[in-house]
Amino acid sequence: MKKYPEVIIDEKGAGFLKRGQQWMYRNNLIRNDEDVQDGEPADILTEEGEYLGTGFWSDCSHVAVRILSRTHEEINEEFLRRRIRAAVDYRRTTVRDNLTNCRLIFSEADGLPGVICDRFNEILVTQITISGMEKRKKIIYEALLDEFRDDPVPIAGIYERNDIASRLKEGLEQYKGPWNSASFPTETIISENGLKLVVDTEYGQKTGYFLDQKSNRMLIRNIAAGKRVLDCFTHTGGFALNAALGGAVYTAAVDVSRQALSTAERNAALNGLSERMEFIQADVFEYLDEVKPGQFDLIILDPPAFTKSRRTVDHAYSGYRRINRKAMELQRGGRYLATCSCSRYMETPLFEQMLRESALEAGVTLKQISVTQQNSDHPILWTMDETSYLKFYIFQII
Repeated sequence: MKKYPEVIIDEKGAGFLKRGQQWMYRNNLIRNDEDVQDGEPADILTEEGEYLGTGFWSDCSHVAVRILSRTHEEINEEFLRRRIRAAVDYRRTTVRDNLTNCRLIFSEADGLPGVICDRFNEILVTQITISGMEKRKKIIYEALLDEFRDDPVPIAGIYERNDIASRLKEGLEQYKGPWNSASFPTETIISENGLKLVVDTEYGQKTGYFLDQKSNRMLIRNIAAGKRVLDCFTHTGGFALNAALGGAVYTAAVDVSRQALSTAERNAALNGLSERMEFIQADVFEYLDEVKPGQFDLIILDPPAFTKSRRTVDHAYSGYRRINRKAMELQRGGRYLATCSCSRYMETPLFEQMLRESALEAGVTLKQISVTQQNSDHPILWTMDETSYLKFYIFQII
């Protein structure tokens, strides 16, 4: 049994970890061995000597240790390969029909904190946000490539999207580009449930495309037949395209980004849907003020995260309430509304409170059709709230 430098945690922090939390916060730290090193394994113990887990130590993050194991395992190449294999096997079970466009590794939810990996056909796109994994990325990347060595769609290379601000909090530089100087096209066309979509892994949002709404987009496809649909914050057209493919007679897709709308228009053309779709560059809040009651049979609200910290939740709450109240007023009389939040700080009880208040202010009743979360390739650990972030509701407004 390998022992690592020790980190001693207070009673409150120990309580969090015993309930399944995988982050040890610095404000719960009592002391640590002098030889503990940034990005290297450390054992977490109580003052009484009770072992609570082993994880990567960070010199500067407010998360001092991100737990990898609760059983004194040695954190080596074999350990990482085993975790990666388990993550890929999970996707082969849960999203086997979309295995060429899915999230392969979802950080803590797959026991690999600080690692994200999305697959878009022949391209793997990664984000690494902690030094412990940055130091071991060669092992991680080689293990991922080995998992798909005999895949029917060969992997051309790995594109690193480490151009994210959260790396700065860990003392890591920001950068992006192909790993190991590989040369391959960074744009590809995926097939999501039969819908062709352009993905730009170099310049697209996040890793190139939002995979977490995949199953929710199918819900829209299934109820869109014969309807006039408004997709707000459409980005590259995910919901709008599914509505059109599902038989919507007309779909308006609104976004403030001309670049995103250009990709959405390409997607519409790829799928032969252009004639039944309109792409509108506008601020969604301003656009909704011009929409007439009853103009659309179904409105979809999929805004970007209005809050990325607890400090701005109140401001975000006001934004969500404003846009949902307006949409409810437009849809009264039996029309439909799909609405969601992708911010983990806008927790489910708070989001539902906002929906109830918006309905009360709009003078309508919400008739629930479905309540879902993120797609199954973004698994949720019930012991760690941070892995649960997406909330997606469909209502009839009466």
